[in-house]
Amino acid sequence: MKSAMAKPLGTAGPSFTLVLIFLYLSCCFHFHIGECNRPKRKAALFIFGDSLFDVGNNNYINTTTLDQANFWPYGETYFKFPTGRFSDGRLISDFIAEYAKLPLLPPFLQPGSQQSYYNGANFASAGAGALVSTFQGSVIDMETQLKNFKKVETWLRKKLGKSKSQNMLSNAVYLFSIGTNDYLSLFVTNSSVQVSPQYEQMVVSNLTAIVKEIYKIGGRKFGFLNLGDLGCLPGLRILNSSSKNGCLEKTSNLAKLHNVELYNILLKMKKQLKGFKYSLYDFNSSLRERIDHPSKYGLKEGKIACCGTGQFRGIHSCGGKRPVGHEFELCQNPSMHVFWDSYHLTEIIYQQMSAQMWNGSSNFKSLFQ
Repeated sequence: MKSAMAKPLGTAGPSFTLVLIFLYLSCCFHFHIGECNRPKRKAALFIFGDSLFDVGNNNYINTTTLDQANFWPYGETYFKFPTGRFSDGRLISDFIAEYAKLPLLPPFLQPGSQQSYYNGANFASAGAGALVSTFQGSVIDMETQLKNFKKVETWLRKKLGKSKSQNMLSNAVYLFSIGTNDYLSLFVTNSSVQVSPQYEQMVVSNLTAIVKEIYKIGGRKFGFLNLGDLGCLPGLRILNSSSKNGCLEKTSNLAKLHNVELYNILLKMKKQLKGFKYSLYDFNSSLRERIDHPSKYGLKEGKIACCGTGQFRGIHSCGGKRPVGHEFELCQNPSMHVFWDSYHLTEIIYQQMSAQMWNGSSNFKSLFQ
């Protein structure tokens, strides 16, 4: 009589394997194939703001080329084609997504972007400010960005159910870069708005009102960039007639006052809102360091933009599609420059800053843990 051969321990028989496959497919059909494949405990990333984070939302709205970057040479370094990002390559928000082991998030307005909502969404719009009146009619203002986030919340609730979607939103990270255009608009347009401490308070309070709305919905972990040294942007340096190489100090001072106001109000919110966590990256100091000491960061040029025309290449003509002019100059190696165009930075700078943001004293990494 033949004896039955014992199976090695740990070897699954055919019926056991079929059960596992059945359970996996049940998971996918019951929830969503993307959710089933999604690694557990990965925090989603929701991105709000302006051209520092816009990955192409303005490609899909009725605006002017002043607030678009969907033409060559934008995107030439990394993507090899224009995506709508105001740089030669990736942005800080892209690098942060990579650090968090998330895919690059598409623009919210891109058709079919719903499949990425399990990882988060990007609502940012070039030219947007904290105030609805900033470049009104040409951008997706912060209130509309909040409405778009609420659409995503509704979509997730339908797909995942109330409990799972709530858990996802409370574990997610909400990243903001906003305020720059509220001040720039006063200098690059014929604005009649008088700059005052009340104006700065209004800009910051509008931002924090949006944050508090997201907190009410369930958001708990927030990341912020303070404002850069605005007067040192090539597009504003050319407005300074008093000094050949100097920054437009009154604009830089507005950014400093804004940053103090933001710092103080975030401290208050941490005390007032239970479970509120935040990271504030000092974008201002980081940018100024690279402008003043480019060689310390492997760069050659801290003041002159790679793409544009005029002094410092401060005329915003990069790509030749804007009303300010069709002629433009383009440097040979963007990775040697701090500035890509008259108002925005090169991919190498965004890469350096995101690494500093993730690993440095702002402790942004901890929000994803």
